[in-house]
Amino acid sequence: MSARKSSTARNSKRVGSDMKKVDAYVLTQADYDEIPELTKEWFKRGTIHIGGVPVSRGRPKSAAPKSAVSIRLDPDVIAFYRASGRGWQSRINETLRKAAKLPIEKRKKA
Repeated sequence: MSARKSSTARNSKRVGSDMKKVDAYVLTQADYDEIPELTKEWFKRGTIHIGGVPVSRGRPKSAAPKSAVSIRLDPDVIAFYRASGRGWQSRINETLRKAAKLPIEKRKKA
């Protein structure tokens, strides 16, 4: 065995803590009453870490994100695409790609 003191023993003397006193303390019901209740809302506000790295929530970032632009279209064109349901902006994008003779990219649905 080494004659050197352990790292925690050296550090506890440096900060002035008394680990024996901490270890000897017995928790009472009053100590537990001070602890906040862990609710679903509390967990929702937490940050998930995987491998020590925080993981962002929500939809993952796209490798090729689309650009937001402002474009003027006739009201009947917008009404036609909106009437076709969800994804109407993607269908406009697909129509423009066809008109420009660009390859149609298939995106995975969530």
